[in-house]
Amino acid sequence: MRVPQVRLIGPKGENVGVVSVEEALRIARDAELDLVEVAPNSDPPVCRVMDFGKFIYERAKKEQIGRASCRERG
Repeated sequence: MRVPQVRLIGPKGENVGVVSVEEALRIARDAELDLVEVAPNSDPPVCRVMDFGKFIYERAKKEQIGRASCRERG
């Protein structure tokens, strides 16, 4: 990341606030999770402490459901 600070959402969904990138990485490392940028165009960017693999899996499942419902309408 090329910004000095991020708005951080913690591992339980709590708003931690604006912290340095180093602090955000430390919090993620301590929780044994990943730091994921969820809103890069915000000022400061919004990051979330989460399991990135689980995030990708859930997003793929939502996309599958969306495609299936489009086929049913078509």
